[in-house]
Amino acid sequence: MATLNSPLKKGDEVVVIAGKDKGKTGKITKVITAKDRVIVDGINIAKRHMKASMTQEPGIIMKPMSLHVSNVMMADPKDGKPTRVGYKTVDGNKVRFAKKSGEVIEGK
Repeated sequence: MATLNSPLKKGDEVVVIAGKDKGKTGKITKVITAKDRVIVDGINIAKRHMKASMTQEPGIIMKPMSLHVSNVMMADPKDGKPTRVGYKTVDGNKVRFAKKSGEVIEGK
């Protein structure tokens, strides 16, 4: 399975562009590169029935599920709307920038 070389990184602010949570924004908490998926904080929440274990009580928990990277876009740092991401060289360093506004995206 070929992996997508996505410009999205952990901690990025993204906008969901497809699915039941379309239009919502959140921060990426985990990137799963092998499956081209991301987990966004507070988005795509599902209920899971958990059995008791040594460290966990039984019950129903709310768990964030992954989204495919094609269903999220980077939020523009200027206005928060969805934007594509490009790369350019600034002072000899490769940086990401928002194609909509031209703003440089601060990365981790």
